[in-house]
Amino acid sequence: MSGRSLDIEVVYAGKERSVARSYRLEEGACVADALRLAAADAAFAGVDVLQAPIGIFGRLLPGSTLLEDGDRVEIYRPLEADPKIARRLRAAESRR
Repeated sequence: MSGRSLDIEVVYAGKERSVARSYRLEEGACVADALRLAAADAAFAGVDVLQAPIGIFGRLLPGSTLLEDGDRVEIYRPLEADPKIARRLRAAESRR
């Protein structure tokens, strides 16, 4: 390791609130390392940081994924409805 640091962002977009925090980690850190920092941050209180699906720039990834400088780690919330069913309901409503 060269001792370089990585500037990353961890984000969560909930129904009621959104959270975005920047962290600095050592080169060689993985997504799980960033999530541990977020879990300890009061801004993420109430967010299931360690169990929620996660990704980087919209791509689902495991916690073991190595981070790169500038990555945005996204914490995803569960879907409220199946997208196919929701689309059908909207189409039926627009036909009325």
